[in-house]
Amino acid sequence: MASPQRDRHEAEHGGPPGAEGPGPYASRGEAGRMLAGALAGLPQLTHADGTLGALSALTRAGRGGGSPLVVGLSRGGVAVAAEVARALGLAFDVVPARKLGIPGHEEVAFGAIASCDGERRAEVDSPLVRRLLASGFTEELLGGVRERESAELERQEHLYLAGRAQRAGGRTVIVCDDGAATGDTARAAIAAVRAAGASSVVVALPVAPPGVVRDIGRLADGIVCPREPIAFRSVGAAYLTFPQCTDEEVLSLLAERGGALGRSAGP
Repeated sequence: MASPQRDRHEAEHGGPPGAEGPGPYASRGEAGRMLAGALAGLPQLTHADGTLGALSALTRAGRGGGSPLVVGLSRGGVAVAAEVARALGLAFDVVPARKLGIPGHEEVAFGAIASCDGERRAEVDSPLVRRLLASGFTEELLGGVRERESAELERQEHLYLAGRAQRAGGRTVIVCDDGAATGDTARAAIAAVRAAGASSVVVALPVAPPGVVRDIGRLADGIVCPREPIAFRSVGAAYLTFPQCTDEEVLSLLAERGGALGRSAGP
């Protein structure tokens, strides 16, 4: 017999603690479709006033009166978001986001930056930064990473949005990525979306370590993550194929905004 704690975890996160899933996702598109099913089945979200509302009600009207918005973190999260939006019949857009990688070990982040409706926010792992400084990294070196990634974030804003606002204000915003290893990018995105005036924020991740899901869940109004492997290796390990997403792919998906997505984001 399942415990109340397990039942609550499955209701909030879309799966049991340590869930590995039936096998690797075939693609980001398949991951998006699984997330859409988990989002549609999420039973309740807590409103700021303490009342509860079903996600289906949120997708009909939104907490602030506007229709909900699905956003994907660039680049890989855009393909996931496009599939979630198609399945749920919602509009979607991109939230430019960049990981701040440790020089020489760029796959490991010491923070992240993201922007929504012109609001830029940064998430920095301060304890890690202190350890890096103590081990010989300099403020100038880490500052160079911030400057470089800020410039890339600005490039993506111009390329992907071309002056367009995502219009998150007063809406429930569903933030999607293709997975999370540390959660820094998701946390930066939550901060940016909230700064843009979102009335509530739901995070949807195909895969992440259990501790990261708990941490993000404390910041968001809701979270779904179907797979939370205890022995987490990497985001890419959760996929059969995990190619780098290109600017062209992001722009192609964004071109389908404004109506029902006419084709799948992946096999």
